[in-house]
Amino acid sequence: MTAPVLEIDGITLAFGGVKALNGVSLAVAPGSITSIIGPNGAGKTSLFNTISGFYRPKAGSIRFRGEDITRVPASQRAKLGLARSFQNIALFRGMTVLDNIKLGRHTHLSTNVLQALAWWGPARREEAALRADIEQRIIDFLEIDHIRHAPVAALSYGLQKRVEMARALAMQPQVLMLDEPVAGMNREETEDMARFILDVRDEWGVTVLMVEHDMGMVMDLSDHVVVLNFGEVIARGTPGEVQHNPEVVRAYLGSGDVSQLRAKFHAAQAGVA
Repeated sequence: MTAPVLEIDGITLAFGGVKALNGVSLAVAPGSITSIIGPNGAGKTSLFNTISGFYRPKAGSIRFRGEDITRVPASQRAKLGLARSFQNIALFRGMTVLDNIKLGRHTHLSTNVLQALAWWGPARREEAALRADIEQRIIDFLEIDHIRHAPVAALSYGLQKRVEMARALAMQPQVLMLDEPVAGMNREETEDMARFILDVRDEWGVTVLMVEHDMGMVMDLSDHVVVLNFGEVIARGTPGEVQHNPEVVRAYLGSGDVSQLRAKFHAAQAGVA
């Protein structure tokens, strides 16, 4: 079997006396789309923040490509190849789309402060190469060429989500972490984002780890699903296996009626829930 690109082992996270995560473990296979689901307050975003380095766990370990990164700062994890988007859009609203995306490559720039301030020699050449790469690959890939010079504040919510994904891709990730990538989107925007996520995996070879509430999208895209409830893993497996798990049904519905959960999934896929 191929070794996991990302391994979470026994992660526990507490805020005061409240445990947000309790012994959470999961493995992400290279080239896969792995989704983390669960009711509100289950600990999904806390887990994302721990993996990306914003929170430090009380116990457990995080390994990326076989290397223990549990104590590695967030900026260094980004440089190693962990990139993420956020549940609440975290763009610089007064800056253009292009400038926001270029910020994603910051951790990989090699020019020093003086060269950057003077903008000569290596700094100018690096900037030109960066812009060419972003415009030829990322902007075209996400179909946002028509807004590259627009201020982010002038964009619709769906386009801002796409720009945030573009900034994460500019970080040249090996694992792309998407925190609710289609939250607040209409059906057409959701379908577009789902297509981009599949293409990132299939065409760019990027592994995707995703938190999402849209069950139709999760079931359609995911290779593997992990279910959290009250900070603990209650189920894991293929989308089909998770749909039929009584513990998952109880977490979402408070009952053991699998048919109700299946109906909810089908309704979400049909765009009526």
